[in-house]
Amino acid sequence: MESTNPNSLFAEYIKLIKQFKLPGVDANAILESRRKDIEALAAANTAALTGMQSLGQKQMEILNATMTQLQSLVAQQSAAQNKPAAGEAVQQALHRALTDMQELAHTAYRAQADSYAVISKRVAENVEELKALLQRAR
Repeated sequence: MESTNPNSLFAEYIKLIKQFKLPGVDANAILESRRKDIEALAAANTAALTGMQSLGQKQMEILNATMTQLQSLVAQQSAAQNKPAAGEAVQQALHRALTDMQELAHTAYRAQADSYAVISKRVAENVEELKALLQRAR
């Protein structure tokens, strides 16, 4: 099993399971369940990746906006030494930074929640599949 292709690995797994004929064990049900597990993990990874990409994009947007604000503040300071206006500009920049940090936290939470929801759903399905298998074995 040198290949890292998930489809190839799953095909090898299928061959391995099917060569053992165990009485009272539905190999096809087990294989279908494992296939669903793999799909759930892939979906969770996709959700996590999407969330991380969104988080990275938002961080870049924040960095660009912050750098633009800093350039603007420096230009204003060098043009006029208006201290009350500078204090207000700093206060606005701090408020914006706090808002941006809250958005980042929300984006990270959403990414984690999406991944967790996929895995949770699959765990619940596994429990139901196990119950069904046990009922059939009786």
